[in-house]
Amino acid sequence: MRFSVLLTAVLLALLHNSTASLFLKGPTETVLEGDSVTLECLDSDSEHNMTLVYFEKMSRHFQMWHRLDGYGYGYGHYYRRCFWNDLDVMREDGRLILMLPRVQYWYSGMYRCVSYNTSDLNNSSLPYKLTVHYMREVSVSRPNTNVVSRYLAPQDDLRIRIGEDVELNCSTTASETPQYSWLKEGEDWMVPSSTLKLKQVREQDSGQYTCTAQHPSVSSLSKKRTIHITVLPEDAAWYESTTGRIFLIMGASVGVLAIIVFSMAVFLCNRARQNKSKGPIDDHSQKKPIYKNSVESLTSTAGDKQPLV
Repeated sequence: MRFSVLLTAVLLALLHNSTASLFLKGPTETVLEGDSVTLECLDSDSEHNMTLVYFEKMSRHFQMWHRLDGYGYGYGHYYRRCFWNDLDVMREDGRLILMLPRVQYWYSGMYRCVSYNTSDLNNSSLPYKLTVHYMREVSVSRPNTNVVSRYLAPQDDLRIRIGEDVELNCSTTASETPQYSWLKEGEDWMVPSSTLKLKQVREQDSGQYTCTAQHPSVSSLSKKRTIHITVLPEDAAWYESTTGRIFLIMGASVGVLAIIVFSMAVFLCNRARQNKSKGPIDDHSQKKPIYKNSVESLTSTAGDKQPLV
């Protein structure tokens, strides 16, 4: 019995010596972009002077810890000044609090609090992982299209000929890989995928198609994008389709640019021709010598025949 009690005491002592007394207390609810977050550094054993404790964050790019309180010099000091000007570190009533207003996705990462007592092996808390959830707007595009076509094509309207194949890709960026689904207005089917494929479209395929992106962990993070598909008849003009309109706009742009270049070339040629037709300036009169008090320049009864030039 005594041996078991002694063994338990030894194990508790070893566990106490191997466990840091500093720990970080963070939010218990889901954190979204734009929320305000408060982290508090606590001392479970009251062994540390909290005025000698500071916050650090792990840099994902440099894989090193840097201070967040703005003191000191070096990498952490300048990193704090450049990227963390809006945070606030408060020390009051023996408490150490880190306030992060309007957090963005780059605030995600590992945080800890560290004591100045570097002789103590447990001078820092265990890292606290902060995750900021977000989701951007949804975009819909057709595969194998260049940047120019995506810029010129209408974002929410697709006009195609009957019998053609249609493939639409739905995409967004989020803190976690979202779940995608497609549905058509007035229909009871749903495609659980980011890609919608329609083979040899018919007139009844025209309508409103909506892509929904749902965050897997946060139900409130959901984005939608609706695109209207119009199936043109076989006798429709080539420029009525989305592809035809893109070629028409590109052709018109090239034509306007060619007209501008041609007009500038004609203008410069005419300007050079006019300058050439004028010929050199006759400066024969300027070659005459100029005399002081010359009768050709000023009226005088006595003329000086000594040339100045």
